[in-house]
Order: sequence, then C-alpha cells, then structure tokens
Amino acid sequence: MNRKILLLPGDGVGPEVMAEAEKVLLALMGSFGLELDLERGLVGGAAIDAAGKPLPDATLDLALESDAVLFGAIGGPKWDKLERALRPETGLLALRSGLAAFANLRPVKVYPELAGASTLRPEIVKGLDILIVRELTGGIYFGKPRGMERRNGSRIGFNTMIYSEAEVERIGRIAFDIAMQRQRRLTSVDKANVLEVSELWRDVISDLAREYPEVKLEHMYVDNAAMQLVRKPEQFDVIVTGNMFGDILSDLASMLSGSIGMLPSASLNGESKGMYEPIHGSAPDIAGKGLANPLAMILSVAMMLRHSLHQPEQAERVENAVGRVLAGGLRTADIFTDGMTGVSTAEMGDAVVKAIMQD
Repeated sequence: MNRKILLLPGDGVGPEVMAEAEKVLLALMGSFGLELDLERGLVGGAAIDAAGKPLPDATLDLALESDAVLFGAIGGPKWDKLERALRPETGLLALRSGLAAFANLRPVKVYPELAGASTLRPEIVKGLDILIVRELTGGIYFGKPRGMERRNGSRIGFNTMIYSEAEVERIGRIAFDIAMQRQRRLTSVDKANVLEVSELWRDVISDLAREYPEVKLEHMYVDNAAMQLVRKPEQFDVIVTGNMFGDILSDLASMLSGSIGMLPSASLNGESKGMYEPIHGSAPDIAGKGLANPLAMILSVAMMLRHSLHQPEQAERVENAVGRVLAGGLRTADIFTDGMTGVSTAEMGDAVVKAIMQD
C-alpha cells in the first residue's frame, strides 16, 4: 500500500524549493521502488488568498490523513497587516498543533566542502554535527493568557511561558533516546536562574536522566549556550530546550553551517507521523528569481524518508547525492565562493537528481 505524502508549498520561495523536492521523490519512485501517493494543499498566504484563512479545514484534514507532510515556507509582506489570527504564520502553528507535532529536530551539519562558507573559522566548524531537539507545541508561543490591552491609559502586551511536567518529560525522553543513538551526550538548555518554568524544566530533565545512566547530561543557561555555540560548537552533540529558546538557538546554529538554506527540520508527534520543512522561511525578496537554495528542502525529504517512512537506505541515497553535488563544486548564491560553479534553484535540484540516478 502506497504511503500518502502531503505537499504544502506555501509562499515565497516555498513553491520553488518544493518543486525540487518533488523531483527527488519522483526519481526515487521511478527508479528505486519508493511507493508514494503525492497530494497537494494550500497553506499560509496562498490559502488566505484562495480560502480566506491560513489553514483551511481541507488542508488540515489532508495532513491528518497523510503519513507525512512536506512543508515549504509561508508568509510575506502582502499579508503582514492582517490581524494576527489571519496571518500566514498562524497557519503553521495551527498545523503543528493539529498534528500534535511536539518534537522539532534540527540537525546542524557542516559538509566538509562548506566549512569555508561559515562566518566562523573553518577549523572551528569543520566536521560539526549537532542535533537540536526543540519542544514545539508548548511554552510561550502557546501559553495563555496572552494578548494586548490598555492599562492606566497605556497599551501593554503579555504572553505566558508555561510548561507542564508531562510536556517536559515527553520531549526530554525523545532527546535522551536520540542521544543514546549518537555520542550519548545531552545538553539541556534553560534559564533556571531566573524563570520558575525553567526550574521545573531542569528538575524534570534531571529526574529523567536517572533512566539513562549511559548519557552524560549537562545543564546550561540559554545565554551561555548561545555564546558557546559560536565559541566552541564541537562541545555539543544533542541539545534539548523549550520552544522559544529552541527557535532562537537553532537559527543561530544554522549559521555555523554557512547558510540557513542548508538546514532541514522534522516536527514529530512522538510516533512516526511528522512534518518536514527547511528552516529558511519564505524569503520573499528572492522569490521567483531562481536564487533559493533547495538543499534544505531536499534534506528534509531525507529526514522524512528516515523518520516517517522508515526508509534509511533511501534517506542515505538522498544525503549522499547532496554530498556529491557539493563535492563537485556546485553552489547556489547563498553558499557560493570563488572557484565554485554558480547554479540556480532548478539546476541544483537537477544535479541532485542526477547524482541519485548514478547511485
């Protein structure tokens, strides 16, 4: 029985990079026996224009019926002045919540060929391989009460940062399980010296560590973690943290790789269903110009093959093809350096497909 995959291109460069991901899937289906049914849906600004809301009910229904979701990007200046509940970004939050995708995996891997593209010295980032595990459906982004109101004649805005013991335990368990499959080192990031919610986080993670005696656990304040990521990133293997801290740290860590256009992500529900997306956003300033790097989207396909479809050989086939293309000197604008060959979005996707077919 074919596995059902929902493609949500979205806005900005989303449709461009999704087209290249689809090329990869079709190549795997045509030549390597991968059996998939591909469907498409609307989300974000495209959904607002067509259906009046950023996540139409039909799209959520398709997502819930699918084995996995591939997500491009959403947002752009066209929709920035809409009321908050109707902005494209609320569609993404609602989709994550609807899928109960509480665990976000963001690998930060530096390909040897791109060590010189990082803003840090090559010897600091060469061979870097970090995995950030971010809690995705709790914390300050979802906590209530929240809102804006007037008090004493002045506007105030307020949000609530809240976590339950159960929420911390389930994301912590995923992080410990992943650490067991890697170098058995886990760094839990919080702000326990200031925030009560972080005190709870640290207590729960520490209690959980007793079930994983093989894993070396370290606690680190978020400000120090940010500093250490650019000072000595090789000290990290797996990082687990809350929603807001994970959002910030994973984007910071992305620059270690040379470009945010290189990094995929997976949002999982604790089982096999997940949503897979590049972390680079919609980049409306370059949309339609063939400048976007599709490799993060293509590597998101590899994560989907591994985590939701349980096809590790197919995942490795895609990842190895990306490595060979980079070794061959092809570069999109974001990772271009002297002596390399500049290519467009579509040309990079074609090159990856060619490398797959030569496997």
